[in-house]
Amino acid sequence: MKIIGLLILAYLLGAIPNGVWVGKLFFQTDIRQAGSGNIGTTNTYRVLGPYAGSAVMVLDIAKGTVATLLPTWGHVTTVLGSATPLLFGLFAILGHTVSVFDHFKGGKAVATSAGMLLAYNPIMFVIAASLWVGLIYWTSMVSLASMIAFTLITIISLFFQDPYLTGIALVLTVFVFYRHRTNIQRIRQGTESMVPFGRGYRRKQHRS
Repeated sequence: MKIIGLLILAYLLGAIPNGVWVGKLFFQTDIRQAGSGNIGTTNTYRVLGPYAGSAVMVLDIAKGTVATLLPTWGHVTTVLGSATPLLFGLFAILGHTVSVFDHFKGGKAVATSAGMLLAYNPIMFVIAASLWVGLIYWTSMVSLASMIAFTLITIISLFFQDPYLTGIALVLTVFVFYRHRTNIQRIRQGTESMVPFGRGYRRKQHRS
C-alpha cells in the first residue's frame, strides 16, 4: 500500500500544470489559449516572457526530480531494485502528459524527464542539459534540440551499461518524437518557430 500511495503521489506531482497555473495566477492568461497552446516551457516563454518560462522550466524539472526521489525518501523498493526511482519518475511523466488537473491533457515531457534524470543519474543530466543548450544555440529551435538531445542521450546511456535507463530513454525518445510530430512538419516546411538567438536564427535572418 505504501508503494501504491507513493506512486499516486508521483503521478499527482507530475500532473501539476505549472504553465497553466503560473499564467493564470501571475499574468491572468491561459497559455492553452495562446501561442502553440502547449503548457510547457517553450510556449510559456513565448507567451509570458523569459521569467515565466524559466520558472515553469524549473518547476517542471523539480516535479520530476521530487517524484523520482520519493522511493528513496520513503525507503521503499520494488522488483526493479536500484532502478525503482525510474518507475516513480515515469509516473510523474505520465502525470505531466495526461494530467488529472488539465482534462487529462498535458505537455511534451521534456523538462519532467530531465528532472527524473537529475535524480537518477546527475552526470547524465549534466550531459543532457549541456547537449540541449548547445543544440538550442546551434539550431535556434527548442523542438529540434529536444528531439536530437533525447536521441543522443539514448545512445550515450548504452555506455553506462544501465539497461533500465537505456530502455526508458528509448521509450521516451519515441514518445517525444510523437508529441513533436506537428513540430516536425513545420521544421520540414521551414516554418518552425525559433528562439531569437543562436546560429540558426542568425542564418535565417541573413537569408531574409
